[in-house]
Amino acid sequence: MEDQAENLRALMKDKTALQESFVETETDTTPKSPRKTRIITVTSGKGGVGKTNVATNMGIAYAQMGKKVIVIDADLGMANINVMMNLIPQYNLYHVMRKQKRMSEIILDTDYGIKLIAGASGFSKIANMTEDERNSFISELYTLSDTDIIIIDTSAGVSKNVLGFVAAADEVVIVTTPEPTSITDAYGIIKIIATEVDNLNINLKMIVNRVSSSLEGKRVAERMIQIAGQFLNLKVEYLGFIYDDHMVSQSVLKQKPFLINDPKGKASVCLKHIVARLEKTEFLDTEGFGRFVRKLFARDWSDPYR
Repeated sequence: MEDQAENLRALMKDKTALQESFVETETDTTPKSPRKTRIITVTSGKGGVGKTNVATNMGIAYAQMGKKVIVIDADLGMANINVMMNLIPQYNLYHVMRKQKRMSEIILDTDYGIKLIAGASGFSKIANMTEDERNSFISELYTLSDTDIIIIDTSAGVSKNVLGFVAAADEVVIVTTPEPTSITDAYGIIKIIATEVDNLNINLKMIVNRVSSSLEGKRVAERMIQIAGQFLNLKVEYLGFIYDDHMVSQSVLKQKPFLINDPKGKASVCLKHIVARLEKTEFLDTEGFGRFVRKLFARDWSDPYR
């Protein structure tokens, strides 16, 4: 078992191992170039700000642009993206973590052009995995590398595994609302990211959800950006706003993404603009998908207050 663990650790450190997996056949010695997978983590300082709605519809907007998209519900413990899309998964990340299923066996096709990996409800920490389970899970993660966009919807706040997914992503989108408590909690998670994530080179971006006007969204974002720059020496980019739209709550009740239920609605138009803006920005892909896996398991992120 120790030999197997050592081999898997070597796999994590060796970028060429990932590239070799793209060789088409044994007779074809010309390796394919790995697909540049863009990994976006969507998080928030508190619950109830629309984070999961944003992550799900962001994935659909990318799919409508012709991208190959996987949305991962990484809220280990309170997973609910599948509920929003009226899907009942038979298997989820728990079964992969426990080596009961392969990643390919739990990926769900949806009616909206994206694939979904359901979260491991009731399984709160990656740290709870045994070493053998963790190494097996690492190998399964590599099977997702042939994807254009991976969107990871974390749990709210800084508990459990959030920082691991933040540190591993190419870009981190923080969702907040104009409410004072939401703004305070958003700053709180930015502060934790600034102090806890090693070798910080994360692209932090912000979406202000449920605004009454574009000026309100801009005001909230500028305030946050100024404070983060002044006190944390951290750059946060304003990605855009989403109007407070009653059709969003109706879509949730219908268990249908608002981008599908009301494609020309205020929230949908805003979300499409945000994704178009995000797509125009370049992202660093110097290490490929292997960087995501190595960062995710760099250390035990389960206790950010240690």
